[in-house]
Amino acid sequence: MWGKAGFCDFLRLLLRRKLGRHGYSECTLRLDKIKVVQYGLGPIGLRIVEFLLTRPWVELVGAVDIDRTKVGKDVGQLLASPKRTGILVGEKGADVLKQTSPDAVTHATSSSMNTIQPQLLEIVDNGVSVVSTAEELTYPFAKHPELANALDQRARKTKAVVLGTGINPGFLLDTLAVVLSGVCQKVNSIRAERIVDSSRRRLQFQKKTGAGMAPSEFEKKVAEGSIKHVGLPESVGLISLAMGWKVGEIQERITPVIAEKEVRSDQIRVQPGAVAGVRQVAKGILAGQELVVLDLRMYIGAPNPHDSILIDGTPPVDMTIRGGVHGDTATPAIIVNAIPKLMGLEPGLRTMLDVPPLSPRLDIPSEDRSVMLKTF
Repeated sequence: MWGKAGFCDFLRLLLRRKLGRHGYSECTLRLDKIKVVQYGLGPIGLRIVEFLLTRPWVELVGAVDIDRTKVGKDVGQLLASPKRTGILVGEKGADVLKQTSPDAVTHATSSSMNTIQPQLLEIVDNGVSVVSTAEELTYPFAKHPELANALDQRARKTKAVVLGTGINPGFLLDTLAVVLSGVCQKVNSIRAERIVDSSRRRLQFQKKTGAGMAPSEFEKKVAEGSIKHVGLPESVGLISLAMGWKVGEIQERITPVIAEKEVRSDQIRVQPGAVAGVRQVAKGILAGQELVVLDLRMYIGAPNPHDSILIDGTPPVDMTIRGGVHGDTATPAIIVNAIPKLMGLEPGLRTMLDVPPLSPRLDIPSEDRSVMLKTF
């Protein structure tokens, strides 16, 4: 028979294997704070930092960015509401990882797999799990199979988990549709639509949609690849994977939304005939049948913004989120809320299909599941 100390040592070892690198103190089964490094301090990266600092179960231990104007500064001083954290921004990820020994990294540097691959390999080679906002990472197996396989193998070797997620892609136009399909006996096709009034978003977002451009300039920028929302083909792939569909092709089309009357945001005025924003449609097609259709419209003055999913199935499902989900607020939430779930996943490159439902709560009790207050 084990004594208390021996049993606790065995239990800690078992929990480490099941849930990752986090220890449990004595036999209280209290989860230690999760040590996190934020990698990338652009607009979304800084919003992630803000949200990390509000989580009682997170200990922010480091921050990384290549911007020389940020390196060496207290990361809290870069926030919208500056504060002192004592955490100085480092320039080299390898140095910060070595100095801080984090349990997880939240990553927000680029949409491109080619750009982030060295960063992610650097992280997993330290045995650290990472959740990233990189759109191409949400489903990299179609566009970047070699990079995905190399990353998967390295993460498995070091027992790290790699996950790409966000609002779009990562949730609204893919994971949520898959969840809703769970009530269907049969699914024939899935259509999802996201309409965003970009006047409510930051200036960088408005410019990314081409707002204020002449149509000829817009077409030139599309051809250059500088106007494009990255992630719709990845969402088509994620849905198809969940449904067991082998699509023959994934099509994507980008067109301007032309203003019929003057529209404006606080920063940009769009005259009639100019570009108010962008429409982007991606389709997964098999033998002429459109199995997945994703329609994204982001432009200044868009009426009736919303997110909707229509499943042609048995039974059919028709869901709409009126007003839509604000991506700049929701993206940091889904990144941070995913951190605890990483610890329970098998090592390797994972997708949102592998992740249990997320919530802002760290852990859900397995014993006392009552939500009623005991007042008497």
